[in-house]
Amino acid sequence: MASKYTPGDYDLSVKRSYAGLGLFTNSAIERGKCVVEYYGRELTEEEERTSRSKYLFEVSATKTIDGTERDNVARYINHSCRPNCEAVIAKGRVFIFARRGIKPGEELTYDYGKNYFNTFIKPNGCRCDKCMPKDAGASR
Repeated sequence: MASKYTPGDYDLSVKRSYAGLGLFTNSAIERGKCVVEYYGRELTEEEERTSRSKYLFEVSATKTIDGTERDNVARYINHSCRPNCEAVIAKGRVFIFARRGIKPGEELTYDYGKNYFNTFIKPNGCRCDKCMPKDAGASR
């Protein structure tokens, strides 16, 4: 029997998005289901301080993983101020869960958190669906 932290067998694909590349579902995903795991190599303290990776995920005060490897498809999930997913940390691992029902063709998104948002997204302006002017959608 699978645990609630076992990702479903969803048909996910990386495609062009408003923020470069994004992760989309070709399957319907029910609210509350585990979609995918965000994984990567655990960094040493020194590597964490000096890394220039854009795919770092702080799991705890003493553990950060680098999700750079392309087989970690969760790295393609973009930030949204109105996300359809959320990151859940359990037993030192990061799982992405659906916050609501997600339809085939939708891009998966989650809120990257205040620190990441203020450091990397805010200075350039957030381009998520909630923050972009509605009439700008066609030009994205």
